[in-house]
Amino acid sequence: MFTTLISPELLAEHLRRPDWVVVDCRFSLADTEAGRRAYGESHIPGAVYAHLDEDLSGPPVTDHGRHPLPSPERLAMLFARLGVGQGVQVAVYDDANGMVAARLWWMLRYMGHTAVAVLDGGWQGWLAAGLPVRSGWETIAPRQFTGSPRRSWLALLDEAAAAPLLVDSRAPARYRGQEEPIDPVAGHIPGAVNFFYQQHWAADGRYLPPQKIRENLQALLAGQLAADAVFYCGSGVSACVNLLAMAHAGLGDGRLYAGSWSEWCADPEREAAII
Repeated sequence: MFTTLISPELLAEHLRRPDWVVVDCRFSLADTEAGRRAYGESHIPGAVYAHLDEDLSGPPVTDHGRHPLPSPERLAMLFARLGVGQGVQVAVYDDANGMVAARLWWMLRYMGHTAVAVLDGGWQGWLAAGLPVRSGWETIAPRQFTGSPRRSWLALLDEAAAAPLLVDSRAPARYRGQEEPIDPVAGHIPGAVNFFYQQHWAADGRYLPPQKIRENLQALLAGQLAADAVFYCGSGVSACVNLLAMAHAGLGDGRLYAGSWSEWCADPEREAAII
């Protein structure tokens, strides 16, 4: 069972297995249809597509951020439609080093399905390895999904503010409040520290060795337990990369504040810290 990362070569060896599901999560905030178009033009054979706005987000239930976490019922319906059921191994990928794919990785685990891994190196790594691709639109037979949310993995707004360790996963300039290209207010949640999610991979897009990731994150945790750490970003998407890296390094499972900065800064009563 693969539970964090999987290499292109290993995924290619399992493509024909009926108990494997591959999900393409390519998406662009600048052009929300770009990922769907790219999938239709070329994708990993057998992969189905999941859209960040339409599939990996839902009507506000636990949070009111830019990409609200779908309800458990909607998640169960989505996973069933994607062909995820008991005993199924899921592999997810995008073209952003797992930034969006990690969101689906986290959501599946949140609902109790741990047999899910992000493609190391993503779509670019697959192409660089010279592995096969296919065009067009593919579907998969639905399966029955049974699972329930692990509430302790999710932090709501006030829980995030009270966390022993709160980690902002955005770029340093956004954390410091020097720039804010997306949300109406710049800055970060008071008390949060910064660990940019893109620090987990090398220049080739492949993730750093687990020991190196472990060293980096142990310095971040500074003695805190992983379960006491809450991670956020702009809308609860890229923060999942930090959670993926922590699990891959063997440090355990942190918590996600899905509403993230987009929810926090929408409340004029909430302070924005600037460095």
